[in-house]
Formats: sequence, C-alpha cells, structure tokens
Amino acid sequence: MVSVQHWSGREASALRAALRMSTRSFADHLGVALRTVAKWESLGAETQPRPDTQAILDTALARADSAAHARFEALLFPERKSARPADYETWTEDIERAVVCVSRQNFPFASTLLNRWLGRHDPRDIDDKGLYLYGRSLVLLGDVQRDQGAILGPLSARQSYLTARDMFCELDIPRRVAQIELSLAVVQEMSGQLEVSARRYEQLARDERLSRRDRARARLWVGTALSKEGDNDYATEVMAAATCEFEELGEPEDWSVAHQKLALAHRGAGHLDQALHYIDIARTTGTVDSPMQRVRLDTAYGHILLSDAATRNDGLSVLDQAAQVAQQFGLSHQLRSIEGIRKGRQG
Repeated sequence: MVSVQHWSGREASALRAALRMSTRSFADHLGVALRTVAKWESLGAETQPRPDTQAILDTALARADSAAHARFEALLFPERKSARPADYETWTEDIERAVVCVSRQNFPFASTLLNRWLGRHDPRDIDDKGLYLYGRSLVLLGDVQRDQGAILGPLSARQSYLTARDMFCELDIPRRVAQIELSLAVVQEMSGQLEVSARRYEQLARDERLSRRDRARARLWVGTALSKEGDNDYATEVMAAATCEFEELGEPEDWSVAHQKLALAHRGAGHLDQALHYIDIARTTGTVDSPMQRVRLDTAYGHILLSDAATRNDGLSVLDQAAQVAQQFGLSHQLRSIEGIRKGRQG
C-alpha cells in the first residue's frame, strides 16, 4: 500500500483521479473549498496543502478501497505498472467470477475477465504471487478454449495449459502441475490420441500429487478413452471402480457423470438394456444443470436411443435438442460429436 510522506498538488490530484471523483465531489469529500482542489490540479507539484489538509488527505487515502489504492499507485508511479500487478485482490475476484462463468458456459464474459489481466502484465515482470494468478488465469482460459473446441494450435487450450504448467513448475507447486497434466491428457483424448491419453490417465490415476478425487477422475477417463477405442468391456470395469470411489468420497456430481460414461461404454459393448439403465441414473441424479452437462447427457442419451431401430426417431429428436443448446452456447466440440454420431448412424 502506497503512503505519502508529503502531499503536493500532484499527489492530491492523483488521489482525486484514483477515487474517480470530479473536482467538486472531491472537494466535498475532503471538506475543502473547490478553488483549493482547482489549485492542486493546475499547479501540481508546485503547490503544497496546509498541514491540516495534509492530514485530511492522509485519512482519505487510508479509507480508500484496494482498487483505488491500485489506481493511485499506478498514477504516481507509471513505471511500476509492468513490474507487478496493481491489485491482486481484484485479480483474484475476477478469477473467481470467471470460474462461475465457465461453469455456466458464459465464455465471452469469462474471456474478458481473464484477458484483461493476461494482456496487462508480462509474466517476466511480476512477483511469485502475480505469477500464480497469471497461471490460474491461463488454466481457466484453457478451459474456455477446450470447451469451445479450440484444442490445438497457438491460440488453443493446449498452448494455454503448457504455458501455465511451466509457471507452476517454476513456482514449485506440484499439485497444480499435475492438475494441468490431467487437463492436457483430456486435450489429447479430444484430439483423437486415444491410446496416448489412456496411458497418461493411467499414470495420473496413481499420481500422489493429485487429490484422491482427481485420481478417481483420471481412472474414469481411462475408461472413456478405452471405450472410444472399442475396448468397452475393460472400460466398464475401470469406470465401475471409479464410480465406487466417487461414492466413497461423497461426490454426487462425479458419481452421476460416471454413470453417463458407463452408459456409453455399455452401448458400445451392445448392452443396450444396461446402457439405458445407467443413462437413466445419470439423467435423474445430476446435481449441476449447466448447458454443457445438459448437452453431454442428451448426446449420450440420443446415441443410445439411436442404437435401437425402435427408438431411432426419439434418438434423433434428442440429438437435435442437444445440438440447439450446443449451438447456443458455442460448444463446438460437442456439436462435432453430435454430427459424428448422426453420420455414423446414417452410414
């Protein structure tokens, strides 16, 4: 927090600007004459307030919030702007807001919140706390890019995750590094590298850097990759073990998602009765009603219904509904999956 040893008109004017007040409202705020504030504005460092006014300015600065302090410092010391983030508290708040936006698939606002910080600071010029926030912001941006289907290339989830992983390696935070490696395995799976991603998931399922919940997720995703490769029988075994672990951990949403994955594996194995049983559990027990989850559930349900000639029309109707929601929220990867299912059934 910046303190002022001796106020001049320059510092007083900077405080007014940092508080985002007009000259009149600033004069009223301090209890001084409007002409006094006008004098500070016109003469700057060449004029000094009286001692009693200096004390008033001290009080006004002390009572200002953290955002105003950050603006005050940036105005007085513009050369420091690239040296460290002006306001870590505001940055942290924006990250938490972005988390909510990503969960609700409000990708444009999430990107705005994150890019305002990523574009403002050079990671080479910030301290460890700033680097940590920069890394968290990159991970969330990677989640946005992943959910929108931008998984490879220079402006992609993979690139954001890799850059963030390097930062957390530098900061020596193994848990964050492992979580990013799990996200990178998801990108590999989404890009069609099923065998590679399955092996990576298996490694991470035993990685003590991860929490027990994240290890169970990795185990579940081993089954997902195996199922996509056609190894559905083994996939159901792996997924069933992960499902039991989610139940032991008391993670209802993960437990519900596991049933959705199990349903698709049983569909692939030709066990349609089992597939319908598990997808029904997933559809009735999910606790998070986000657009992404609705699309995933409807896509899985539609895929299963399409596998039976008697329910084929119902399946197409469910997939149409899923595609509309995916289109509305910009879920490009899900749209491609739906189109792939449609083409597969036509073939």
